Amino acid sequence: MAGTRDPEATKARIFAAATAEFAAHGIAGARIDRIAREAKANKQLIYAYFGDKAQLFGQVLQQALVSLAAAVPVDPEDPDAYVDRLIEYHAAHPELLRLLLWEGLEYGQGEIPFEEQRKEHYRAKAARFETAQREGTLKPVLPPQDLVFIISALAGWSSAAPQLRRMLVGETEADDMRLRESIRTAARRLTGREESA
Repeated sequence: MAGTRDPEATKARIFAAATAEFAAHGIAGARIDRIAREAKANKQLIYAYFGDKAQLFGQVLQQALVSLAAAVPVDPEDPDAYVDRLIEYHAAHPELLRLLLWEGLEYGQGEIPFEEQRKEHYRAKAARFETAQREGTLKPVLPPQDLVFIISALAGWSSAAPQLRRMLVGETEADDMRLRESIRTAARRLTGREESA
């Protein structure tokens, strides 16, 4: 099959195909046959590189989260800019939120792949907000871990549930700008930065 001479290129094609497949169908509905066909890769090669379907899903989601972290570093000192970058990232990469929603539906409260690494990553994000609160850059309105969760939810929900955004907020550019400003205002209030905005 194409790409067997370049393992890294093959892995990249598999990751891209798997991301699209899992975002569209979740773990249970995804098919390794379709991923292999789209990636122009051998099915056995997918299992050899990534393990079973659940392991592949975990690796795909982990990579998507790493990409988000690299593209949108935490910036507690400027909630407006942080919210803007999160909104823009999710609009450009809606598959990440779909993967997270599928993960929640299919794993529920059970332990998920890469859970310990992800907890550590989220603790590091919360620590940035905690430091900003301790240094007085942000007011300690809410616990830092709650801030990370709430700001992430505010910035991502519009892309995660576009039908609700369309029905509640509207579809025009003016509607999008109004919603973005509302999310910025909420983030400033949650971080105690409203007075300095």
